[in-house]
Amino acid sequence: MTDRDHVMPTEEQKDDFRRVMGRLASGVCVVTARWGAQDHAMTATAVASVSLEPLLVMFAVHCDSRMRDALEIADKWALNIMSQRGQADAEWLATPGRPIIGQLDRIPFKRGEASSAAILDRTLSALECQTENIYSAGDHDLVVGRVLATHLGLNDSGLVHRNSEFFAVP
Repeated sequence: MTDRDHVMPTEEQKDDFRRVMGRLASGVCVVTARWGAQDHAMTATAVASVSLEPLLVMFAVHCDSRMRDALEIADKWALNIMSQRGQADAEWLATPGRPIIGQLDRIPFKRGEASSAAILDRTLSALECQTENIYSAGDHDLVVGRVLATHLGLNDSGLVHRNSEFFAVP
């Protein structure tokens, strides 16, 4: 067996991994994209800045998600960094099985000029991006985007996720 070969983890190993990684506090973001006349959105906690030259950010998306399908067509998107006031928005957009049509109807936003993606009102800030690369990473894909525009939002507490709960941080 080589280093590149892998053994599928057991359910117990996956549960242990979830518990361990759940202890890592992560910033809460909402990724939005517009595909035709339809808005797509998802809550993301696996997000990172990647580079200053050029300006790049990254997020992880499940391979089988509707957002991943949308990113095949929509190569521009927005990364909304959520504020405490946006907690209900982030929770709604993390709800499995929510309707695809009108999922942003209850969330105030404006349209980004560089991406046409939704820039949510209850955010600390947002980045409009264009996909540079998508890398396969197990059951998720890592989407790397070039920053096209930046937006400063609310001067509020930030929102983090830890142990399956949301918390405000100053």
